[in-house]
This record gives sequence, structure tokens and C-alpha cells, in this order.
Amino acid sequence: MTQKEALKILQTGANVFITGEPGSGKTHTLRAYVAYLKSHGLEPAVTASTGIAATHISGQTVHSWSGLGIKDRLTERDIDNLIQNKNLVKRVRRTPVLIIDEISMLSGNLLMLLDRITRAIRQSERPFGGLQVILAGDFFQLPPIVRRRIDEDESANVLFGDEGGDRVGHFAFEAPIWQTGQFLTCYLAEQYRQTDQTFLSLLSALRRSNVSSELRDLLTRRLVTTWTGDQPKLFTHNVDVDRINDQELHKLPGAVRQFTMTTKGRPYLVETLKRSCLSPETLKLKIGAAVVFTKNSPEGKFVNGTLGEVVAWRETDGRPIIKTLAGRRIETETMDWTVEEDGKALASVSQLPLRLAWALTVHKSQGMSLDGAVIDLSQAFEYGQGYVALSRLRSLDGLQLLGFNDKSLLVHPTVSRQDEHFINHSTSIRQAFADRPTEEIEKMRINFIKAVGGHIDPQTSKAVLPAVNTYVQTKKLILAGRSIVAIARERKLTVGTIISHLEKLIAGGDLKLTEIKHLKPPEEIFRPARAALLKSRSEAGQIKLTPAKKQLNQGFTFEDLRLVRLFLLD
Repeated sequence: MTQKEALKILQTGANVFITGEPGSGKTHTLRAYVAYLKSHGLEPAVTASTGIAATHISGQTVHSWSGLGIKDRLTERDIDNLIQNKNLVKRVRRTPVLIIDEISMLSGNLLMLLDRITRAIRQSERPFGGLQVILAGDFFQLPPIVRRRIDEDESANVLFGDEGGDRVGHFAFEAPIWQTGQFLTCYLAEQYRQTDQTFLSLLSALRRSNVSSELRDLLTRRLVTTWTGDQPKLFTHNVDVDRINDQELHKLPGAVRQFTMTTKGRPYLVETLKRSCLSPETLKLKIGAAVVFTKNSPEGKFVNGTLGEVVAWRETDGRPIIKTLAGRRIETETMDWTVEEDGKALASVSQLPLRLAWALTVHKSQGMSLDGAVIDLSQAFEYGQGYVALSRLRSLDGLQLLGFNDKSLLVHPTVSRQDEHFINHSTSIRQAFADRPTEEIEKMRINFIKAVGGHIDPQTSKAVLPAVNTYVQTKKLILAGRSIVAIARERKLTVGTIISHLEKLIAGGDLKLTEIKHLKPPEEIFRPARAALLKSRSEAGQIKLTPAKKQLNQGFTFEDLRLVRLFLLD
């Protein structure tokens, strides 16, 4: 599913689960929907399952928003106390849409408690008290941490969301409310981070815990005993990160300069921001220090994950000047991390958007896109750690691997099984909406905005993801004999997007197959893919990709099949 298709579904008011591989644009789609709601006078609650994730989206934790706090269990008395909290009741009742990012780290138990709280406060037995709830995330990321024991003297009064008080599933999708909430899956398929097809095949195999001997050999060939360059190092344990950063900073000549975080707002929220902010409370730097930016620049000068080096101090205020790996010099300014409610900042911390980048934990790297990294997975202890670390990279060329163990190549088996369901569900939802008349979807959109108290303004009624007319540019590069990967890199698009351009250009008669013969895959890919696609042809003549892919080994991607399918039209 594309981002635009997902946005259209969100606008109908349905409960939605947005997922997809890292780099597929989940956060971008959420931000587009938030902008759409605000254009209609609506203020959604933007939350996340963890403090780190909350800072990425300038929101707050769902625990704070709901009044749940650090609790992972509630009694009826707890519910009564929450209902007496006037500020909480006001906040929850006037919220039209609840967004929860990084849902993979929210347990099924907590999702049930959230449903219980919202139903009680909004005085409605509809799921989540009638709120539209948007869940976003990738369950192949690090899983939730849950308490596994209930004190015997409390168990009779504990509510876990179901009437009997029994434990619910470990993952959010295992909670009964996932079904009763009727979440529609939007599985984003385009890839905006990686364009390396071999690397994409590796990540795809990791998602299924099915790394072949060939792909394992591919990782083995990336093993190094010592690293080169200034790429960040990702470790599974904090002790390794602190050790490397301290050692590397100490090696540099010159004096240390310290930059201290400033704070404002409610103390407990400030403390939450301090703990979750990727920039440290006290930032110690020297000339020559390897750094990584920890926030996106509003002006587009850098993004969360841009790497660089301190090359000078600004004369006016002594702040660092960073030279990025691309050679750009950036004069740094402090930036804010905030917790907002109804568009107002409840707390904020201000710091330079930097941290030392010789080493990071895998956990802290979530949400980043890195050009290169040194990664040590030899002590991986949790499902998904290897996948999270490797999927931060844009290409395999940027990987220097210090080690890996068997655990690092595994994702949770329950997640692997569920992912197949998500893919199939998303496909059926996409088709269902494609079959609906445009007028019907537009009516649903307008009715939802009115129902939750928004306004309909013809000038702002259509808030969609920015459309870019790029087909002519892609066509010119194709006719110039460029490869798909080369075009994707030059235009800073994904291989999947370029193939989408090809499909539309050929379908519209703007390109002929004779003009793209240089793009035909090699025979070792073309022959088996062609045979699998022809076997998967439906009675109506439609060539289906998913059945074909299941017939092939792990080295084949959907992009391979889409490209081969084009040549079957000849």
C-alpha cells in the first residue's frame, strides 16, 4: 500500500494500524494525517509507547496522556480515581483522534488497559470510548517489556481489560481489543531508506528468521577485526557504548567543551524528556569529535542520523561547527524537545541536537537512518536486535560487522506468523477501498470530520501527501540508458518508486518495452521469476506477485518480480 492510499483510509475515521519495513514512511504518513486534522480545526493526541519514540514525534507517552503512568495493572478503585481527575477527563473527552507510535513496544495488556480507561472516561462502551485510534509501528522492532507476575493478594481485583482478569497476549495484536477495535491494516510497501537490492533481500530474510547460508556468508564477509572511518558503532549493551565514547573522546587533543541542557515546564515531564532525549544532558565535545545529529532540521540542513565531525567553534558563542560526511559545514543551534497537549507545550528541554557518535546502543538507534555503521551483534540477547541494527543502514556497503550470534538473526516467531496476516489484510483493505466509489469515500471523510467537531473548508478540505510529478524525469534517465538503481540514487528515490514510474509510463503508453530492454533482469533471475509469475496467473489473466514469490527462494524480491512482470506484457 502507498502512503497516499493509507492517508485516504485514515481520513474516513476508521481505526488503523500503519506498518511496514523501516524506511517505508510510517512517521511521514502520521505527520501528514496530523497536518490534515489540524487543517480542519482538530487537535489529535500524538503519543508513543516510549519516551524515546515520543521525542521523535514531538508528542508524549501514551501512559502520560491516559493517566496510566507507570502502572501496568488497574483496579476498579484506580479507574474511579482517574475519573475524578478533571484535567485528565477534559483531555480524553475532547480528543478526536489518538495516535500511538511504536506500538510494537506496547504490550497487549497495556492496550487493554488503555481501552478500559478511555471507555470509562468517555462514558461509552464503544472500543476506546469511540475515539479513532491510529496505531503505528513495526512488530519486528524490539518487543515490549512486560511484568510476568501478579501478586496473589492483588490478582482478584486486577483488571487486564477482559472481564475475568486473565492475562492477555505479549504483543498488542494479541489483545482482544485489537479485534473488537476492528483495526484496518495499512502495510506500506515503498522503501525510502534502502536501495541496495542485495541488502533488501537480507533484511527481508531477517524478518522471516530465515537467513540462508548464502546470506549468512554475506554477513560473514562484512566481518572486521578493527574498524575504519568515523561511522557510529552500535552495541547491544550500554557499557560498551559508554566505554567506546569515553575512550575515543579522551584520545583527542585539546580541551573539552561542555554544553548543558536547559529545561522548562512540569518537573516530572522534564525528567521524562531528559531520559528519552537522544542528546545527553551534558554534552562533552572536542575538535575532531565524531557526532551524529539527533533531530531533524526544520530547514532541511540535517536529519536525525546525519553524521559529522566537530571542526571548529563559532566565535560568537562557542557552539560547535559540524562538517558532515558529505562535506557540508553546519553551524549548530540549540533545539527543543517538547511534550505537548492540545497544541501547548507542557514541558521542554533545549540542547544541541548532537551526541557523540563513536558508539550508540541498538535501542537508541531506532528511528535513525545511517549511511554507515560498525555493528557488534555478538552479544545480542533479544529477538529483533540484529534486524533493528542492520535496518538502520541505507546500504550493505556501509556495514562493518564486529560479530553476530544466532540470536541476532532471529525475530520473534509469533511476529513472523502475524506479519503474513498483516500483509494479506492490507491487500484486502486496499482492494476494498479501491472498489468503493470516490463519492462514497469523500462522504465518509466529511461525515467523520463533522462528527468529531471539525470544520469543512473547501480551501483546506484536501490535505494529502505532497505529490511530485517525476515521471518525465524518470523517463529521460531511462531513455539515457541508466539503470534502475542508478536512477533511484540520483533522484534520491527508492527502487520500488522507480519501478512504479515504469509501470505507469508503460501502462499509459509513454514508454515502450523496446525502450527498456537494458533494464531486463539477468537470466538467472528472469527465467525462474517468469515461470513463477506465469504459474500465478489468475483465471482473469491477472499476474499475482505474492503467490509467485512463495514459489521462489529468499533471493527474490517483490521489485524483481514487478520488473519481470513488465516484460511479460510483450
